Amino acid sequence: MFKKRYERQLSLKRQAGLYRDPLPISRREGKYVFIGGRKVLNLSSNDYLGLGASQKLREKVCRNFLKYGTSSSSSRLVCGNYSIISQAEKEYAHYFGYEDALFFPSGYQANIGVISTLFAKGDTILYDKHVHASSVKGMLLSGANILGYNHNRLSHLEKRLAKNSHNHISVLTESLFSMDGDLLKVSDLAGLKKHYTFLAIVDEAHAFGVIGENGKGIARDVADVAIGTFGKALGLFGAFVLLPRLFKEYLLNFSSPLIYSTALPEAHAASAIDLLEIISQSKQRRKELKGVSLFMKESVKKEGFKVSGDAHILAVEIGNENKALAVSNKLLEKDIFVFTARYPTVPLGKAILRISMSALHDENDARHFVRTLKEVLNQV
Repeated sequence: MFKKRYERQLSLKRQAGLYRDPLPISRREGKYVFIGGRKVLNLSSNDYLGLGASQKLREKVCRNFLKYGTSSSSSRLVCGNYSIISQAEKEYAHYFGYEDALFFPSGYQANIGVISTLFAKGDTILYDKHVHASSVKGMLLSGANILGYNHNRLSHLEKRLAKNSHNHISVLTESLFSMDGDLLKVSDLAGLKKHYTFLAIVDEAHAFGVIGENGKGIARDVADVAIGTFGKALGLFGAFVLLPRLFKEYLLNFSSPLIYSTALPEAHAASAIDLLEIISQSKQRRKELKGVSLFMKESVKKEGFKVSGDAHILAVEIGNENKALAVSNKLLEKDIFVFTARYPTVPLGKAILRISMSALHDENDARHFVRTLKEVLNQV
């Protein structure tokens, strides 16, 4: 019974062009990955500053694991609450301008743990319809009343706020959207917050380290709680939440995903502290990333492709899921790896090529991609 259901659902996925089959990658070398023995230009990684491939960071992390060991061997609430973890959290709170911080094993877990715990039945969450799947899952688990508003349309959000101003209300959004690549209209959201006094949670996972002064993101003036990850621009793993001290105390006592998970190891916290120094000194990397991202966008646009994105995440619209998959496969045959985002990650019939730029890329990479994309689209 179960087997037949699984086989049927997988068959339907294949027919619709929605089947997932991750590529086996043998190793990474800077902006390249090796697939089937071939060296392939990687335009899919979230390693925006190139730190995940950095020898300097690798050596620091190695030294930390040699010093502290490989595991905390316990949840945070049993015997995994090491002092260096608390120290790292304080330093992250200070760097990004918040009262406190709390580390989680992953960004997905952070969003679920924060949103499902801070909200309950009787609360109302107004959310951008393009927030991450983990945020959606957290909202569903919370039991709160949830209402979406059109993506980055704060005029629609205002209508929602006006109709729900009597409730315990929160707004959930992102500062840099992971698929669309567009930026939150922070000043407009700040104006709404001043009038309606809601609680704001902003996922800055794709902005921290890259955008804003010293990579501090763009939403501090409006976000009561901000979600960040180590696994993107910061080149490590795990996640951090920036928040008021009271909220941290509450999460430590009521957030099941945090309470019942093994804490990140001491070596991770030590490496996270090292990262703050690296990020603060990465102005040139951020400048290079901004420049090559703009060059890529303009190059793609000049060839008549429909492309969106305000920063280092660019979306080239293809539309049909099977066509998008075919384009991606053809690009891979020509040694370019570009992720195709399909439903449910993006709306049905709105499949995209998600170009993820890195400070390791240069203008020659952009030219090569555009030439190859034109060639491939003539073949599918």
